[in-house]
Amino acid sequence: MTQYTEATGRRKESTARVRIYPGSGNFTVNEKPLEDYFTRAGDAPAILNAIEAAGKSATAFDVTVKVQGGGVSGQRDAVKLGLARALVAEDETVRTALRAEGLLTRDARVKERKKPGLKRARKAPTYTKR
Repeated sequence: MTQYTEATGRRKESTARVRIYPGSGNFTVNEKPLEDYFTRAGDAPAILNAIEAAGKSATAFDVTVKVQGGGVSGQRDAVKLGLARALVAEDETVRTALRAEGLLTRDARVKERKKPGLKRARKAPTYTKR
């Protein structure tokens, strides 16, 4: 079995387990190619931004990701954070570059709970005078 570096990324309800292997540039998410899993226009480049910010070549290693939970945006950001953390675990010298890009900060915003008497967390029912 080949040696790999592993890290976890989370965002909203999503969790991504990212593994980096030395290799030829294959990037798979849930056993699909990156572009097939994240089909929206800016998602794949946003994820690969972590590799570019670290000053590495995307063809220097293979990346496998298992991501579950949440929606498309949450999964994208979870993969992005997990990839950045894995790059730091592999090579500590890229930490400052990734930190400057804001790629190592976990976005802690989650959905606010619904309050009693309201329709959603903050939306009140329409006021009627009579």
